[in-house]
Amino acid sequence: MAMKKGDLVRVVQEKLTTSLEAQASDPRWPQYVLQTPGEIVDLRADYALVKFAAPTPNVWLRVDQLAAYAASA
Repeated sequence: MAMKKGDLVRVVQEKLTTSLEAQASDPRWPQYVLQTPGEIVDLRADYALVKFAAPTPNVWLRVDQLAAYAASA
């Protein structure tokens, strides 16, 4: 599924924590990144700018580290 602006997504923890970007930075990811859905606000090449609940900062993540968010009923 192609992602687009406005889509709700969740982070795929296994792909994020084993990525090259994760190895080059602090391995302690904030819990909101791993546990809450985010909204795509911009797309550039293989990256998406994801907005989580305020007042947290937006985060650039690779699209392959994201999955569509499906709210449980």
